[in-house]
Amino acid sequence: MHAWHDIYVDDHHIDQVFPVVIEVPMGSKNKYELDKETGFIRLDRVLHSAVHYPANYGFIPRTYCDDGDPLDALVLAQEPVVPLTIVHARAIGMMRMRDEKGLDDKVIAVSVRDPAFQEYTDHHALPSYLLREIKRFFEDYKVLENKQVVVEDFMGPQDAHAILRESLDLYRQMRRGDLKKK
Repeated sequence: MHAWHDIYVDDHHIDQVFPVVIEVPMGSKNKYELDKETGFIRLDRVLHSAVHYPANYGFIPRTYCDDGDPLDALVLAQEPVVPLTIVHARAIGMMRMRDEKGLDDKVIAVSVRDPAFQEYTDHHALPSYLLREIKRFFEDYKVLENKQVVVEDFMGPQDAHAILRESLDLYRQMRRGDLKKK
């Protein structure tokens, strides 16, 4: 089974729930990443800064973005989640980020199976410090690698759903051969 290609995503219900494959557990300094060829997770690097992931971080299967990767997602939950675990999530917003590779959108989601987060439907309902912590993490996590990151303002769940639908369409085009894998 390949984590990117073989996990079903129900296009008709993505505004309610979709799968996220966790790569990096909340609290980790290790940056794990999907090995696109095998579907396994590999250690990409250990973060060079004194920061750790503020949420469980992973990707949405069967999606494709301009950076050549699946669409990223931060999943808010009470506990760290083991890499390669599938978490049922709901988008509550998104964060637009630009790094050395260009545009790198991140869906902000909640685990629908976590009672502390499952009722959130919009990022505006979250404690403001949590959003500031997420934004600051992405502004800082590559600084000591001499890489610049620009984080724009958070957008709402409708924006996240639109980006998710677009990335599902791009994935289908890529698999048909209409797009080249990066």
